[in-house]
Amino acid sequence: QLQASGGGLVQPGGSLRLSCAASGSIFVINTMAWYRQAPGKRRELVAAITHVGSTNYADSVKGRFTISRDNAKNTVYLQMNSLKPEDTAVYYCNADIRSSYNGRLVNYWGKGTQVTVSS
Repeated sequence: QLQASGGGLVQPGGSLRLSCAASGSIFVINTMAWYRQAPGKRRELVAAITHVGSTNYADSVKGRFTISRDNAKNTVYLQMNSLKPEDTAVYYCNADIRSSYNGRLVNYWGKGTQVTVSS
């Protein structure tokens, strides 16, 4: 239902762009978000965006990361700039999707994509 891509290995100070596309019987997607989980740590919210484009960010990524979405493509993006080693984690996309089949609102998680920031 959610397919993420764009992770990889990047040097400190570099950039990466993550994408996550939703598929299936979609009537509307409400909030879409990116979370991350580093080894030995709890999963944390990185950034979220509502259907109309309101955003919020974790303090640790403000000014460096930008979340955006293309509602026509049912896709959310995370542009990550000025990456730091502490940004290393598995990144997961998340979305609240209302089904066009039965009208139910369900929260979905995508499979994670690894981001490694290292020299």
